[in-house]
Amino acid sequence: MVITVMNQKGGVGKTTTSINLAASIAMKGFNTLLIDLDPQANSTLSFLEREDVPGSLYDVLVEDGDIKDVLVESKVRKLTVVPANIALAKTESKLLGELDAPFRLKDTLAAIRRDFDYVIIDTPPTLGLLTVNALVASTHVLIPIQSSYFALEGTDDLLDTIEKVRARPNPDLQVLGVVVTLHDKRTVLGKDVLDRINEAFGTKVFDTVISKSVRLEESPAHRESIFAHAPNSTGAAEYYRLSEEVLSRV
Repeated sequence: MVITVMNQKGGVGKTTTSINLAASIAMKGFNTLLIDLDPQANSTLSFLEREDVPGSLYDVLVEDGDIKDVLVESKVRKLTVVPANIALAKTESKLLGELDAPFRLKDTLAAIRRDFDYVIIDTPPTLGLLTVNALVASTHVLIPIQSSYFALEGTDDLLDTIEKVRARPNPDLQVLGVVVTLHDKRTVLGKDVLDRINEAFGTKVFDTVISKSVRLEESPAHRESIFAHAPNSTGAAEYYRLSEEVLSRV
């Protein structure tokens, strides 16, 4: 299964969800690949030091390099990372006019797809070419939505992009579900937003809600998932439950 974690809004817990979902699935014994498609490289730097990164996905998508040359084993057993760097920001301009531009990632993954049980793709906070590449290459989409007043703003554009990809290049693409992130259950606003998201997406909303957590914010700075950084924390328990739900849906 190839799961894209997608939301064009920044700061919604997309990278936090990508790294901890990937780590949790790997810890269950599945060979897991985490692909960082965001030029900010936050997923990459959540597991790797800059000096340990031999190249990036840019070298593969644009320079026609071999994806096997940029695979890096993380400290998490069975978790491999395809790193990103700032050069990825040039991908759209470099591939402008190329007929196969939306299919570059899918074609690249074909060489190694059988080596992994699950592939998790962290996407940039845009609906541009990199995100379209992720959707074309994926079987499922997971949408993190922040528990905030403007939570549903922009979701129409997001869903429209998914439908356009399903219309032609990837008709089998499915919305796996919506996960509510950065939730503060102590506030009335938090409860109201959660109700609105459930009303909008119904059964697509995961039962697991990811709470605001200092531990979750700290863990990337230590180059660790929440399970290594704070295994007994609320964040670890919530992402473990989310991974259980994800596996049960796919």
